[in-house]
Amino acid sequence: MILMGKTNEMYPWQAELWQRWMELRRRSPHAMLLKGPPGVGKLDFSMHIARSLLCNNSRHDGSACQECASCHWFEQGTHPDFSLLLPSALSAEIQEASETRVAPSVKNWTRGVADEALEEQQKKGKKPGKEISVQQIRSISGLATLSSHQGGQRVVLIYPAESMNLNAANALLKTLEEPPGRMMMILVSHRAQQLLPTIVSRCLTLVAATPEPEVSASWLRQQGYENPEAILARAGFSPLLAVRLAERDAGAEEYRIFLQEIRQPYRLDVFSLAEKLQRIEPVHVIHWLQQWCYDLGSAKLTGEVRYHTDIKEHLINLSSKVGMFDLLTFQGRLITARREALHPLNPKLLFESILMSYRGMMLGASTGSAG
Repeated sequence: MILMGKTNEMYPWQAELWQRWMELRRRSPHAMLLKGPPGVGKLDFSMHIARSLLCNNSRHDGSACQECASCHWFEQGTHPDFSLLLPSALSAEIQEASETRVAPSVKNWTRGVADEALEEQQKKGKKPGKEISVQQIRSISGLATLSSHQGGQRVVLIYPAESMNLNAANALLKTLEEPPGRMMMILVSHRAQQLLPTIVSRCLTLVAATPEPEVSASWLRQQGYENPEAILARAGFSPLLAVRLAERDAGAEEYRIFLQEIRQPYRLDVFSLAEKLQRIEPVHVIHWLQQWCYDLGSAKLTGEVRYHTDIKEHLINLSSKVGMFDLLTFQGRLITARREALHPLNPKLLFESILMSYRGMMLGASTGSAG
């Protein structure tokens, strides 16, 4: 799910990222790849870049003035020199999200795509696509043949870039090989390793890292969230994902049950816990287990934990009962299980298999299959 801020201000952890962007900007790139984990505000940031490139009266720090005609067009989703390419399914999802989590400008830019997807679904009974199509990428070439409305740059933003299908990726590669003049392409990716290496090699890369937990926790407190450290840990320290968890209370009760059961492997009822977790997407449960096992390994090797600081002593004690080789083997199987968890045939059976492996590992038995 896309998460954005309510205003045009950048998040506090993005100040250094903006400085790095300004250094890259001096090289007048034709294409830039902004990569990093989900939930750190990459789309917000890329929209700031696009707005500033099109602004008629940029501020001294390079940011958009928010007052000129270009900035107003951008905010309304009508700027003739900007294109936002994203899957129609994501456009529809953005339209349904509240404006507390999605900026109005993004809603304006995606409204047309979402309306077309809904019309297509009503006519042909097809669900909105989850890929960026080759037709969308080819539309860039059409823009390149036209002069810009204000005689300046055109900007194309592709999000998330890894959602391009193979034909779309190859079409983009051709454009990147012979980049149009006065056009800037911004690719935003959660999983840049899935992009064609030839595409990545033709982009200047900017990395948006997960902010320091203290910075994220402080920001969450300012937004009015209590106990931010706990929700940050559940969200893998991505602040915007933490907001989503807090607002939806997503899986809070299941997570509490999970921790209660998983910390007592000798009493763990695999089948009962698998039953209780059925409402949660498998990838989330596997993520919880990955965090738990990370802390077990860290406690064993360093006496410190990252995600479950409130039960540090319990984890240290528990880690002494598991072999490091067994733990690493189980973590490897969790990686495989996470890849397979996107389309499980039976989530309950998947949970039973993974939890049985965990229990076997903690009891010193064979770890079995986690995938």
